[in-house]
Amino acid sequence: MEELAEKAGITVRTLRFYRERGLIPPPRREGRIAWYDEQHLARLRTIAALLERGHTLNGIADLATAFESGRDVGEVLGLGEPSEETPVRLTPEALADYFEGQVTPENLATALELGYLATDGEEIVHISRRLLDVSAALVREGVPLSVVLEAGRRVRSHAEELAELFVDVLTTHSADGQVDRLRPLAKSVVEAELSMAMDRRLRRTPPA
Repeated sequence: MEELAEKAGITVRTLRFYRERGLIPPPRREGRIAWYDEQHLARLRTIAALLERGHTLNGIADLATAFESGRDVGEVLGLGEPSEETPVRLTPEALADYFEGQVTPENLATALELGYLATDGEEIVHISRRLLDVSAALVREGVPLSVVLEAGRRVRSHAEELAELFVDVLTTHSADGQVDRLRPLAKSVVEAELSMAMDRRLRRTPPA
């Protein structure tokens, strides 16, 4: 504990306080010896960075709980299942920078629940570079992150129905039954229909 506190630049008393508050995971024990490792040091440095950004210890404790209750990378990504999406590894500080201070415990818990975020040790993994960039762009344009996440939840249900439709059609009627080869065609249909639907909606909506 003394060695960890020294490396983290804090007192042993502070380290004990963090441990009692559940801000860092317990050490690995061998008999009467407690072993701390690089993950503990990384967590302490993250706590220091979040405190510098104005987060309270209560808020940091909530974030730590959300991280530890979140699914890990293997569970979220499916380990070997095909995907066109590129995962992105982030530190908690980088994630906060993406969303301009809107990474609240509530938003973090929602993102973990939706499967947008996963945990891998002290790192956070976003399952899709495209979704991460689009979400951050919407936040920069003034859309609250909580609204972006709720929209994602609603889109998810429609996307599941569309995926079921196209997989059934392509599996049944394609010459070789290779759905992956025809995925771009299905995506083009959805993009075109969405574009036309937005045109119709905008024509019916009076200007603000």
